[in-house]
Amino acid sequence: MANETTELADYAAALRYEDLPSDVVQRAKDTIADTVATIVYGYDLPWSQIIVAYARRTGPGGRSRILGPGGPLVHAPAAAFANGALTHAFELDNLTRPGSGVHPGAILLSSGLAVAQERGLGGRALIEAFVAGAEVMIRIGRATRHTNEARGFHAPGTTGPFGGAVAVGRLLGFDAACMTNALGIAGSLSCGLLEFARSGTGAMVKRLHLGRAAESGVLAASLAADGFTGPHSVIEGEFGFLRVFCPDFDIDELVRGLGESYVTHTVLMKRFACHITAHTPVQAILDLRAEHGFYGADVAAIAIAGNEKMAKVNNIAQPKDVMMSQYSVPFCVALAHFRDPRDPRSFDETALRDPAIRALTEQVTVTIAEGTHNHATLAANVTVTLKDGRVLTRRVEDFKGTPQRPLSHDELREKFLMLTRHCRRAEMERLFERLAHLESEKDLDWLGLDLAAQAA
Repeated sequence: MANETTELADYAAALRYEDLPSDVVQRAKDTIADTVATIVYGYDLPWSQIIVAYARRTGPGGRSRILGPGGPLVHAPAAAFANGALTHAFELDNLTRPGSGVHPGAILLSSGLAVAQERGLGGRALIEAFVAGAEVMIRIGRATRHTNEARGFHAPGTTGPFGGAVAVGRLLGFDAACMTNALGIAGSLSCGLLEFARSGTGAMVKRLHLGRAAESGVLAASLAADGFTGPHSVIEGEFGFLRVFCPDFDIDELVRGLGESYVTHTVLMKRFACHITAHTPVQAILDLRAEHGFYGADVAAIAIAGNEKMAKVNNIAQPKDVMMSQYSVPFCVALAHFRDPRDPRSFDETALRDPAIRALTEQVTVTIAEGTHNHATLAANVTVTLKDGRVLTRRVEDFKGTPQRPLSHDELREKFLMLTRHCRRAEMERLFERLAHLESEKDLDWLGLDLAAQAA
């Protein structure tokens, strides 16, 4: 009997690269390139190196590459785990707008590339798998109405296994029945808690959630390929994903527009190295400073009115470590007065300890804007009161990188080279161009090879 889970599985199993519109292919390629750069940047971070060491120790002997200088070859589950965590290692990875609680690149590139390299598959197969996973995973995320996080779950850790399972299932050539089982298995692998945000400690675990989700996608599809089964109503059933994880949800979102429109278009590229809730407030500060020429020392107070998550989850006045500082709207807004928030290197230990940034962080208040009750909007109203008595206001609804204002090829290249500038530039330029023409690549063994040779 047909239901939403089986409809999604049918769709994903039938999707073919040849049927994809050119703009959808382009969005997938751009997202893949953006994701590769975020992995490379995240590779050397201390918490990432713990993940890499674990993957190297537990998954040796495979054909799948962990992307980074000196990145080893490991088996596919270990590569998916490591690359997924590295993508999310420094708040740089892409997500969607409107918000759906999914991180497409971290899950779909990490799980898909691991299996594509293991199986000797090429660029077209990876793009096809990416779009199939995105079309299913984003719809599941939308159906949650982001209320899985209201219950205390970290949303991408819960939705990610579904997307990863679909992407790997496409690479393995699943029919609809096998894809349904892959989704059924993935549902039992959903996990990730937000307690790090409440306690202010242990924020490394936030990165783990994306790695585990990508790894779980590989596990779910691999088991389904061998005949392992899962419930065929895993998403919408009485004890399925939506009813267990979400106090409020919209089942209709699961298949709305399925086969008629592409939600892959909604992928958003981050501009700043911080949580997405800080992007519009930070953009407002940059706009106001460019227009009025003030500095951090000139500011008496900053008031932000935005969505509920900005005010209740990301309103952290005294972050205890770098990771929590990136998660803090007040800190990110304060930092934007003293450093370039577009450069992830601005968010380091010296910024966390900077007395001027810390003092200004204490002067930021965040409230819920009137009429705003959910995560669907990122719009922020920002009011800056200066010590000379001037009161400056700016409302920002989007920024460069959103679907409404996508990065151009040159802007994406600029971001790619900025994130990978610790690597040899000529090789990174070549890597970006190969990713820009990914559909012409017959295999993906080269992806990460030049990086591996750059080990210190």
